[in-house]
Amino acid sequence: MKVKINRNAAKALKKILEEEGEDKLFRVYVTNIHGDHAHYDLKLDTPTENDEVVQTDKDIDFILDKNDDYLDGVWIQFFHVPKEEWLITNPSKGGHHHHH
Repeated sequence: MKVKINRNAAKALKKILEEEGEDKLFRVYVTNIHGDHAHYDLKLDTPTENDEVVQTDKDIDFILDKNDDYLDGVWIQFFHVPKEEWLITNPSKGGHHHHH
């Protein structure tokens, strides 16, 4: 499974981990599925046997539920401008998900 993260997001998450992470990692999870795309959020968590710990190129690892297809390829971005906001999307799933 794959996760991409931008530099701002990595910096912000590392800061949180230093302050309160202890032995935890960030879990990316689906909050709800809306039509053909999902909404995502992050929380500090510890992996279980249903999870995969995914490394990114920004030296930060994420926990993903390996049975959740919507999580593979998720892209985590954090912007300072025009306002501070998180944007978590999945370019590989958005709008191109074929229903069976």
